[in-house]
Amino acid sequence: MKRSSLAHAHASARASRGLGAIAALVVLVLLASLAAAIVRLGWTQQTTIAQDIDSARAAQSAQAGIQWGLYQVFKGSAPGTCPAATQTLDLRSQTGYVVTVTCASSDYVEGESSATVDKTVRLFTLEATACTTTTACPDATRVASPYYVERRMRVQVTN
Repeated sequence: MKRSSLAHAHASARASRGLGAIAALVVLVLLASLAAAIVRLGWTQQTTIAQDIDSARAAQSAQAGIQWGLYQVFKGSAPGTCPAATQTLDLRSQTGYVVTVTCASSDYVEGESSATVDKTVRLFTLEATACTTTTACPDATRVASPYYVERRMRVQVTN
C-alpha cells in the first residue's frame, strides 16, 4: 500500500508541474497581447496628432489664400474687380501646401443712392482650397491617398 500511495503522489506532482507551465504560457500570451495593444494605441495617437497638425496647416494656408484674394479685390492692380478667375499660390516652401483661389462677382441693386438712382452693390465670392499636391487643388488623383490633406474656405464680401 505504501508503494502505491508513493507512486500516486509522484504522478500528482508531475501533473501539477505541467499545469504550472501551461499557466505561465497563458500569462505570457496575455502580457504580449497587452503590450501589442499599448503599442498600437500609441501609434494611433501619434497618427491622429500628425493628421490634426496637417489639418490646421491646411486651414491656415486656405486662410492665407482668402487674405491674398481679398487684397487683390480691394487693393490690387484693378480694385473692385476679381483677379483672374483662378489663381494658384505655391506655398509649399512656407507651409507645404498649394492653394487655389477662385473669385466671382455679382452685381445687385440695393435700394437707391438718391431719388431714382439705383444703388448697385458688387458681391465678391472668394474660395480658397489648400491641399498637399504639386498642381492645383483639389487634386482628384490624390484624394484617396492617406497623406492627402485638403481644406476649403469661402467668403463673401461687398465693396
